[in-house]
Amino acid sequence: MKKSQDQYAIPSKDSKLEIPNEFLTTFRWEYSDSRDSLKNLYSKAKNLQWDAEKRIDWSLDLDPENPMELPDIVLPLFGSPVWQKMTDAEKTRYRVHQQAWQNSQFLHGEQGALICTAKIVQQVPHMDAKYYAATQVVDEARHVEAYSRLLHEKFDLAYPITSPLEALLENIISDSRWDMTYLGMQILVEGLALAAFQGIRDMAKNSLGSQVNAYVMQDEARHVAFGRMALRDYYPQLSDKERDEREEFAVEACYLMRDRFLAKEMWENLGLPVEECTEWVDKSEPMKLFRASLFSRIVPTIKEIGLWGPRIQKAYVDMGILEFAKIDYEAVAENDEKVAEAFDAGAPPPSKSFEEVALGFMQSLQGKN
Repeated sequence: MKKSQDQYAIPSKDSKLEIPNEFLTTFRWEYSDSRDSLKNLYSKAKNLQWDAEKRIDWSLDLDPENPMELPDIVLPLFGSPVWQKMTDAEKTRYRVHQQAWQNSQFLHGEQGALICTAKIVQQVPHMDAKYYAATQVVDEARHVEAYSRLLHEKFDLAYPITSPLEALLENIISDSRWDMTYLGMQILVEGLALAAFQGIRDMAKNSLGSQVNAYVMQDEARHVAFGRMALRDYYPQLSDKERDEREEFAVEACYLMRDRFLAKEMWENLGLPVEECTEWVDKSEPMKLFRASLFSRIVPTIKEIGLWGPRIQKAYVDMGILEFAKIDYEAVAENDEKVAEAFDAGAPPPSKSFEEVALGFMQSLQGKN
């Protein structure tokens, strides 16, 4: 297998990211305390462990011109003046690099989740949470394995971590408070991942691409539930000042996530006009749908865990996402599990068009008004 550094389309700044940190490691001598909700989630996680080598059909190949077989309309540059000027060969190169860049960010994000969840095992002051977090460490290792294999064996192309994601991970990992690791990773980054995975799962015609994302999403739905359970019990105990600090962090993280997928480094590598591409992508229909999907998973959870003061509501009004607080997150998570089960049964849902996905999302939102 080639080294990752040999597959990067652009040089990585370094072969690793080191983040200095100081935090308490908590041992718990009371082993019998257990909340029913976390006990049930822990049992579910144990029963749903899977092997990425066996559950995913790695004999399947990717299309060399459109690896995930996604419709061109989901490409952020589709329909732009830059797109119109491209030759067929240039469009093919862009498709491949766009998808490799996106899956590379999935890979780096999953390693971030692996490290953060190991940190939660050390820090969290409750034994039932340590039990569950240990199962998530295994989940995240499996996800890193799956995306690494997809990029190394099938794409033979990858990209380094993008700056907004790196900044977000540094902010989360460098904070010594255990609940901030939950908030940053379990609620925000996992919510971001679910939105991105969903687009590929629902629209890809390539079976390998869609099943990898479907199976990972099944795990991620539990991870977000873990964060919700822990923080909705803890945040009511905080002072107004402490909750304000968490809200400020959540707002900053949402802006970083909103900008994470602008992919400036990819435009530079492809020799495309960076400012023109960035401006178009920021306002494109695929980006609008992605951001809507992203915040439809994050905003209702933020409200549920009790971070719903004037500061965060004002920020969400400014970003145009306050209405997503009405989304039924439980129903969304339940659907993620059903789709993965359908893949196991050999009857995955047929891929959808961009228009079908957009319409379904709007209908789900209107149903909560």
